[in-house]
Amino acid sequence: MSVLVRLQEAVQESWYRATGRTELAEQVVAERQTRVHLEETISDLENRMLEPGWQRLTAQADQEFSRDGLRQITAVCRIMALKNPLIRRGLGLRQAYVWGAGVDVSARDAKVNEVIQAFDDDNEATFTGAQASEELERALGTDGNVFVALFTSPRTGRVRARTLPWDEITDTISNPDDQSEPWLYRREWWADQVDVRTGAVIQRRESAYYPSLAYYEMSRSRGRPATVNYARFGDSGPTKVFWDAPVYHVKVGGHLHWQWGVPDSYAAVDWAHAYKDFLGDWATLVRALARFAWKLTSKGSKQAAAKAKLAAAPGRDPLTGESRHAGATAMLPPDMALEAVPKTGATIDSESGRPLAAMAAAALDVPVTMLLADPGVTGNRATAETLDTPTERTMDLRRKVWTATRKAIYRHVIREAVRAVDGPLDGTITVDADGREVVELAGGVSDEVNISWPDIDDVDTTKVVEAIVKADSTAYLPPLVVARLLLEALGVSDVESVVEMLTDSRGEFLPPGGAAGGVGQAAVDAFRRGEDPAALTGGDPEPEPEAGGATEPRSPARR
Repeated sequence: MSVLVRLQEAVQESWYRATGRTELAEQVVAERQTRVHLEETISDLENRMLEPGWQRLTAQADQEFSRDGLRQITAVCRIMALKNPLIRRGLGLRQAYVWGAGVDVSARDAKVNEVIQAFDDDNEATFTGAQASEELERALGTDGNVFVALFTSPRTGRVRARTLPWDEITDTISNPDDQSEPWLYRREWWADQVDVRTGAVIQRRESAYYPSLAYYEMSRSRGRPATVNYARFGDSGPTKVFWDAPVYHVKVGGHLHWQWGVPDSYAAVDWAHAYKDFLGDWATLVRALARFAWKLTSKGSKQAAAKAKLAAAPGRDPLTGESRHAGATAMLPPDMALEAVPKTGATIDSESGRPLAAMAAAALDVPVTMLLADPGVTGNRATAETLDTPTERTMDLRRKVWTATRKAIYRHVIREAVRAVDGPLDGTITVDADGREVVELAGGVSDEVNISWPDIDDVDTTKVVEAIVKADSTAYLPPLVVARLLLEALGVSDVESVVEMLTDSRGEFLPPGGAAGGVGQAAVDAFRRGEDPAALTGGDPEPEPEAGGATEPRSPARR
């Protein structure tokens, strides 16, 4: 409550009492007490929101995890992913669903496909390989954020993809007119420097900015400052901007308009920990029930003799003196009794904790039957498959996230291959009315990149082939598309090599086996375009006639 409001209420109360209006004065006091109580209640709620690392962002009470809070959450999720079996298996299941069958990437044009395949080969260890894909998916599970920096060579157009540590990304600079459009990412890290005079290694705090991939494209027409100086970060001077390393930010788990993502495993941490505690208590209870207490009663000197005889009995631990066998003995006087706690009606089986594991499974979007690697007492194949269907849809959405990520990065790779002085692609780059760059390859070829994922569910190959054949019978699908679908359905490892064998130099489809109709039609089409038909059929081109002589006609066999 503000001081002005309190002062107004005090003056109003005094005036009511001075004029003899006691009831109105008491009403003012009651309203003030009610307001104080409500303010204290709201303050308690706000303090509770601050406990996990929340902070108030705007006057409209929009809430988001603070950067320090996310750093603590990330640390907990990383430890749980290593130590807790439920979190570890849950994230492993998500990785298997998304990346277990791999992904096929190809471009329609042969030269563009060479550029894309070269990028994949160069960055196999950091971005495109199987191990890198698994690590990136696990990073979304424990961090919720992945930053892919694309270090680009202006001379050759070569792009090297490297991931920036999530712990080193501290803030973003967004479009003043649109906070959902990040422009620059701020990175802070400790760098080792050697003192020239003493030779000692000194750690120094460094900072730099990296442009977002979208802003990298638009900044060429708007201008690029070499340094940025933001006083809100306490920079002593201008900070460098790495314009040759645009960043693509992958975030999951956060709400709309949130700056950062939230780990996939965050909602499952508490329930996985509760299930661990339950199993620990259950093991303790079973161990306690295994130690039955027996009563031995004796009188006088016989009690001491009995105790000495039991202590000398074999089968006891020499260090603790406890029996190595189940059961223990209590020495009691005749007027005392020791009995075990009755367990009639008590549930002591481990299945009682299954609902806790189910909550962890729900948080990770995986079936509890697969999370526990056990269908349970009432589980069956039909139940497991029914629970697996929503999981497949969820993982398909995650695949689409990675598809959008790769397409954005591949567009950057193609654009820089055209822009570079010694780039492998020819074409032009223009800027549209919105400041975005538009790439047009020479010859009007397509720069489209196809990213296809195998089916998550195991489908009968015969049914898939039958479906493709029926689709081909409609005559609406191009033959090259049908051939690619058949190769993928049959599980051919190197689809692109086979497709290359089925296409000519212009990328047009040729029937396999050198069918006369297909090759002949392709030769006619090449002749109409003014090209050499022999280049398609594998023959030698017609030699130019020598001066003053005629060319020897080819034999029918060579034709």
